[in-house]
Amino acid sequence: MTDSRQPDSTRRSERSRRAIYEAALALVGEIGYAKTTIEGIAARAGVGKQTIYRWWPSKAAVLLEAFLDLAEQAAQGETEIPDTGDLAADLRLVLRATVDEMNSPAYDAPARALAAESVVSPELAGQFVHKLLEPQLQLYVKRLRAAQETGEVRTGIDLRIALELFTGPLAHRWLLRTLPLTHEYADEIVDYALNGLAPRP
Repeated sequence: MTDSRQPDSTRRSERSRRAIYEAALALVGEIGYAKTTIEGIAARAGVGKQTIYRWWPSKAAVLLEAFLDLAEQAAQGETEIPDTGDLAADLRLVLRATVDEMNSPAYDAPARALAAESVVSPELAGQFVHKLLEPQLQLYVKRLRAAQETGEVRTGIDLRIALELFTGPLAHRWLLRTLPLTHEYADEIVDYALNGLAPRP
């Protein structure tokens, strides 16, 4: 009996998209962003070059979407900072996980490539901030606001500045690569930052 079913183009497109994501991330990790090309990504993914150009305008756009997908998989559906009632413990947990992510080769190479490209591409920088960075920062705002309501953080502070006390040092050390990123360092960031945020008499 002849199978008259038509090929599922949606499933085929998703397979191709996934292969392109994996190829882009792998090539950036192996040969660096500068040497990575659309042609190389297409060859690695087993698709035509025009398939990539039909979905993305540049290799930077491909890498950004692949990195966003990687971040989503790493989150495994967790979209909140825990609220156990212990702000310090919750922040230590999150910052330790961030340290592990930053130390991962799968994260490091594409993240550095996007950071460098964002310097010369305002459009890419805007997309990176809007699609990935800002949603993550808002999780800190939400958790710190909850801590204000329970008296763990004093009222009247700028929560945007407050969250930078936690995220800024990690980003700075990661970018410079001068000192190791460790769980102990993450714990100290929390301790130092919260001592400055504690309610005043």
